[in-house]
This record gives sequence, C-alpha cells and structure tokens, in this order.
Amino acid sequence: MENPKANKRIDVLDYIRGFALLGIILVNILALLHIKIPDPLTIDASYQRFLYLFVEGRFYTIFSFLFGVGFYLFITRANAKGKKGHVLFLRRIAAMFVFGILHSLFHPGEALMVYAICGFITLPFYKVNKHINLAISIILIIIFGVMGIKVALPLPLILLGLACGQYEIFEKLKQKTKQLFIFTVIMLILSMIGLYIQYLNMPEQPFETMILLSEDGPLDQASKFLQIGVTNGPIISAFYIGILLLLLQTNIVQTILSPLKYYGRMAFTNYIGQTAFILLFGRIFHFITNLTYVQTLYLCLAIYAIQILFSVVWLQYFKMGPLEWIWRMFTYWQTVPLRKTVIKENHVQNHGGL
Repeated sequence: MENPKANKRIDVLDYIRGFALLGIILVNILALLHIKIPDPLTIDASYQRFLYLFVEGRFYTIFSFLFGVGFYLFITRANAKGKKGHVLFLRRIAAMFVFGILHSLFHPGEALMVYAICGFITLPFYKVNKHINLAISIILIIIFGVMGIKVALPLPLILLGLACGQYEIFEKLKQKTKQLFIFTVIMLILSMIGLYIQYLNMPEQPFETMILLSEDGPLDQASKFLQIGVTNGPIISAFYIGILLLLLQTNIVQTILSPLKYYGRMAFTNYIGQTAFILLFGRIFHFITNLTYVQTLYLCLAIYAIQILFSVVWLQYFKMGPLEWIWRMFTYWQTVPLRKTVIKENHVQNHGGL
C-alpha cells in the first residue's frame, strides 16, 4: 500500500509561494521595463525607498528557501513511491535549467538557472544529518549576508529549506504554534533593528538599483544602503514567513487568502508568466522606459488580477499549471494526465484530499 505522505500536499507552502510571487514582480518589472531613476521629492522617490526597504531581497530569498523545501519533499516522496528520487530530481533540475536558459533570453538575471545549479550542488546534502545542514546553512547565510554577497545567498537558503524539510517543520505547524510565535517575534525585533540601520543609511537622492563596488574607496551611500538591504534580506523574509504562517492558523484567513494558494500552486507558470505579461504590455502600450515607479505598481496590480483569476479557474479543471505539466513530463519522461476527472475528484473527497 502506498504511503499517504507520498501524496499529501502541504497547502501552507502554496500560500507562501503565492506570497513570494507578489513581491518578486514588484522589483523585476523595474529592470524589464527599464524604469528611470525617479525625480527627487516625489511619490516615485518614496516608493523606490519603500521597495528597497521592504521588498527587494526579501521575496527571492523566500523563493530560494521554498525551492529547498520542495527539493527535499520531491525526493522523499519519489523514494516513498519506490522510484529513484535522486535520478528524477536531476532530470527535474535539468529541465528547469533549460527553462531558465529560454527565460533568460527575455529576462536577464532570472532565477531558474541559479536554482538548478544550486540544486545540483546541494543534492549530496540530502543524505547529510539535518542538524549539520541547519548549522552550515545558517553560518553561510550570516557570512554572505554580512558581506552583502546577494548572488551567493540562494545556495545556503536552499540548504536551509532542505534542512527544514528534514525537520518536517511544515507538517507539524499546528503542534508548534507557540514556537512559531516566539520565532516570529524574534525575527520582528531583528528586522526592526536591521531596517532602522538601513534607514539611517538611506541616500538623500533617488539612486541606481544596483550595488556599485568601489576598489579605490568606500562604497557610495546608495551602494551601502543596498548592501545593508542584502544583509537584512533573510531576516525580514523569515519574519514575513512567520507572520503569514501564524495568520494561516485560522480558517477565516485561509479562506480569505485562498486565491493566493492557487496562485502559488502554479508558481512556475506564473513566475514565467509575469515576465511575459510585463514585456507584452510594455510592447503593446509602449511602457518601456515610459513608466514611473508608481505606475509600475499599477501594472503589477493588473497582472496580479489576471494571473490569480486564471490560476483559480484553471485549477478547477486541471491538476496543475500548464508549465508545471510540461515540467513534470520532462521529469518523469512520460505523459502525465492534466485534466481532472470526476472519478478522481470523488476519490479525493472520500480520502480527505491530496
């Protein structure tokens, strides 16, 4: 008899994925549409500061962490079904790498190729003791964070997600509400300290959205501000996850935020779809270089509405998103049924869902 844990979906992970997608697009759109530096003392300048205090470096870290959790769950569940989990995972990240190459043609600096490479590097850690994985990941996150090396952070964040998967953190949340509350309060305090320090280093004028390293002298004010933001990133991300998980302990919040769950279940489709919508609207309506910072927010809200509605409707009739379906066929190297059936739905209802 098949292990029921091999199929059980962890809904809170889909909520978090959806939440991460909401933040990622707010920053990605700036580069994709080549948004110019805002004028001083404008609402656009204020919005830029908001983004680089509360959004930039906060949501890609969540996505990296979730990739690590999913990495552990995928191999564990494949093994529980009697399949070769490591082999399937290698196919999975190889397909992700190919998707990443194609995506990078339209979105330079996209994350899929990075995740695929990091997944390959961290694969041996699947069999390493969970305490060791936790210690290594936290130490590397602190080192890379303090040094402000943003490009290096996905690797330890994925390893941290793997360790949390080993600890079965998300399967036992109902039993650990008190510990979750304490964790969230600690992360809130640390986040407030970090944000205060970053705020003290905020440039007086609007700034370039990249860290410019100087070999001949100290970092300029904007670069110092952004580098501190890299350091704060994992801490603030941890607070965001903690507060969301606490809110999801109540059924009413789960119901209110349920569209976010569907959005997250199709995270792969929606992540690439964000790029497609941004570039499509940019071409059709001549938005490239012509939008202000605040106007990009309005466009993001429109894309949210389209994608969330599409996700909710699509998943009423299909088991997974369209790109998830293609990805799964590459992984298992066989055709996979996409459309839901009445028999399957009745089976799910009778057995408490997947």
